[in-house]
Amino acid sequence: MSAARNEKIAKIHSDYSDARQEQHILKQKKRRGLYRRLSLFFLVVVIFGILMGKTLLEQRAILQEKQDRKEAVEQELVQLQKEQQRLEEEIVKLNDDEYIAKIARRDYFMSEDGEIIFNLPEDSSTD
Repeated sequence: MSAARNEKIAKIHSDYSDARQEQHILKQKKRRGLYRRLSLFFLVVVIFGILMGKTLLEQRAILQEKQDRKEAVEQELVQLQKEQQRLEEEIVKLNDDEYIAKIARRDYFMSEDGEIIFNLPEDSSTD
């Protein structure tokens, strides 16, 4: 019904209507251009956001890996410090003649004058 109605309406061709028509077309072109620019800007922002997010996640993973490595190295440092303390105590003990004599008797079966060493077999569980 409206198509038949539009056929009966005559269009006015005047300078004013042509100018308004051109303004309308120009306005539509500007609007399309604005939408295109906004779409492009949005696309650039999304790509930039994705890249920043990816970089952030990669850096977080690297940081976590380094923190794990740091904890492992700190544990190793604590163990080495304990070992160093034990060895320093051993050095102090090795400066004591009685301690050296005790080690010599224990490990090398050396004896003092008048001492007899008995070599006892290790405990072995037999049937």
